[in-house]
Amino acid sequence: MSFRIHIVEDEENLNQLLVTYLQNEGWEVTSFLNGTSAREYIHTSPHLWILDIMLPDIDGYTLIKNIKEVTPDVPVIFISARDKDFDRVLGLELGSSDYLAKPFLPRELVIRCQKLLELTYGSSSQGREKPSSYDHVQVGPYAINKDIREVKDGEKGLGLTSKEFDLLLLFVEHPGHAFSREDVLNTVWGRDYFGSDRVVDDLVRRIRKKMPEMRLETIYGFGYRLMKS
Repeated sequence: MSFRIHIVEDEENLNQLLVTYLQNEGWEVTSFLNGTSAREYIHTSPHLWILDIMLPDIDGYTLIKNIKEVTPDVPVIFISARDKDFDRVLGLELGSSDYLAKPFLPRELVIRCQKLLELTYGSSSQGREKPSSYDHVQVGPYAINKDIREVKDGEKGLGLTSKEFDLLLLFVEHPGHAFSREDVLNTVWGRDYFGSDRVVDDLVRRIRKKMPEMRLETIYGFGYRLMKS
């Protein structure tokens, strides 16, 4: 599977070295030397961000806040020359998934990326191929590519978050089936989730806003279903 990774590292030689290692895994890598240029690409919704904390303009902490405002579920790996407990804890509080202290071996970063991508997006990150009929689904005007977890309306990418895409797949793969909020919670968040089932309503609202032509029907007092064409 060709994941899209964005890396922000101001040390140009290290940036180029890490890009080479990541590309050797078959991943599509976009690199940035500062936070300002990276911030312009937040809406492209890559599968993974790798952020240096110390950047020449805005720091990695500010950048991750900007990223999480747009794509709250995208995983982020922090890298930093400052191996401090404070940096690790603050990074976790802001939503990072991992932290790697410099100096490190490029191969270690690759391994951490592999594990994080597999944890986030499933075993397809191992690169197993699926038939094209499985990869691509057309629902109304929307082209859904399951392999790269992308949805397009014509040529426009819709930038769904990880959980928005998971919920969309649940409906698309079971058209006409009525899902209770509990069903959705167990499938999308997992059975260990503890919290209000109103997060389901919020997720459906976000999908409806991004994909207004999706025929998602509310079953009052129960849940939702995707109406058959």
